[in-house]
Amino acid sequence: MSGKVFGSVAATAVVLLLSACGGGDSTDSLDSLNAEEARKTALAITGQQRAAAARKTAQSDTNACSAVRPFYWEIGASSGRLASGSVNATDSAVTYTASTQVDLGSASKWLYGAYVAQRRAGALTDWDRKLLTMRGGYTNLTECYPSQTVNGCFHYQDNEAYNAAADGKFFYNGGHLQKHAANIGLGILTRQELATEVRSQLGTELAIRYDLAMPAGGATGNAATYALFLRKMMSGQLQMGALLGNDAVCTNPATCPAEAMQTPTPTNENWHYSLAHWVEDDPVTGDGSFSSPGTKGFYPWIDANKTIYGVLSRQVDAGNWSGSVECGRTIRKAWKTGLPQ
Repeated sequence: MSGKVFGSVAATAVVLLLSACGGGDSTDSLDSLNAEEARKTALAITGQQRAAAARKTAQSDTNACSAVRPFYWEIGASSGRLASGSVNATDSAVTYTASTQVDLGSASKWLYGAYVAQRRAGALTDWDRKLLTMRGGYTNLTECYPSQTVNGCFHYQDNEAYNAAADGKFFYNGGHLQKHAANIGLGILTRQELATEVRSQLGTELAIRYDLAMPAGGATGNAATYALFLRKMMSGQLQMGALLGNDAVCTNPATCPAEAMQTPTPTNENWHYSLAHWVEDDPVTGDGSFSSPGTKGFYPWIDANKTIYGVLSRQVDAGNWSGSVECGRTIRKAWKTGLPQ
């Protein structure tokens, strides 16, 4: 009899003995034993095994990552990068690295949420929480220009329009953060001044710039810079680290119409939205990770246990972001399990 089988039999025997003697609930005991076995299995996976599995998954021709080449990927802990790589495409001369500048798109939202948390010393107001979870009714932001200030962008055309029907319901739109920034005194800032202000709270070492004075989608950066931002949250240097997942709201109108009106995520998945970032907690596909996918393919995340982070960096046409999520979470699973996906 193998050691694995013997261990399972022995565990079952212990549970039955406890049950017979009134020593505890058999289901609870078995769950505890299974959890302990899973913990020991996870600890037995070496960093080299995890890195090899993640690398093989990123380079695979048969999974979700094959469709999003070229890209750069990285996984790390609060102490630094643990594994990374550039995956090229046969039909493209482009190579993405940790230093390649890309449009962060909606990954800008996480930066702004962290800025607000830092500025408030972690004590967000109810109004902060409402707008950072996109329930403020400002649902009409569409287009802005580099020459505009935060206020100039907000008041351009109908960007500032308030939708009373959406007040209190989740409606994914950058207007909520534009309104928030305007109301806390950032309205007069140009895109360059907005970058300086955000960095004053998150860290002047973060090489972030804004091509538009839009907190929800105007930032530009690279994987190395964003990874540093993620590590600062994980290590407790930024207040947002302790707030990840807080105040999360339902986002799918198909499953919670009383709470949500519009979402960019697939209608067959049910994510929640926390303070300017997503919680990928769909019962089928989710693992509880925190993330902020950008509309042009940049995908940063922190796992549910806040022990590892990841970045997938590429630049595509606006709206083609979902492939980055599919590939990124496949690499994440490979790292977690130590098995190529």
